[in-house]
Amino acid sequence: MSDIKLNISIKEENTIWFKRCIRKLLDSTFIVGEKDEKLYAFISRESNRQDISDYLRMIGFDVLVDTNVGIAMLKPHEADEEAVGLKRANVVSFTLEQYHLLLVLWEVYLENLGYSDGNLVLRGDLIDKMKAYEVDVDKTKLSAAMKLFKKYNLVDYDVKDESEDALITLYPSLQFGWDIAQFQTVTAEYRKNAPDGDGEETPEGVSVEEEDE
Repeated sequence: MSDIKLNISIKEENTIWFKRCIRKLLDSTFIVGEKDEKLYAFISRESNRQDISDYLRMIGFDVLVDTNVGIAMLKPHEADEEAVGLKRANVVSFTLEQYHLLLVLWEVYLENLGYSDGNLVLRGDLIDKMKAYEVDVDKTKLSAAMKLFKKYNLVDYDVKDESEDALITLYPSLQFGWDIAQFQTVTAEYRKNAPDGDGEETPEGVSVEEEDE
């Protein structure tokens, strides 16, 4: 690996925004434009994005800004993706139940596109959709999963409101919430347990432990 040289100059008036962007990415992986408008506006400027990218490169990370959907995402720097001893960025191994829920949320997001300025779903409607897709997650596990998705800026909602009328905001970052290897595991599990026309079997949850932070 070549020597790493850091040569950036942040204007005094931009220092706070620069630090906030870095910390937000390291803490939550995503900066979502519709949620953190000012942070996203800062990081989406080419010069600022390059400074942030150069800084993150020092610790083996990089940032991807997708202006089509309005998000910025922490990712491994391409030169360090195969480096031994470096922890992969923004990869969380969800339990199988959480992964199934993530797929349901993405399906709801796609169904709601274009109907309003924000992509929203009622908690009760989400539970109905989960039942339709035979995703069996009890109240406790649903709450834990949604808090995890909220932490990583995939969704947003009032954690104190667990009524069926509670609104859940779905973010476009949902489409980047996949780990390919785990996605393949989940689809293989579905295929293995899929009924052969007799409807006797349904997918069973197989726990996949989260990676240590």
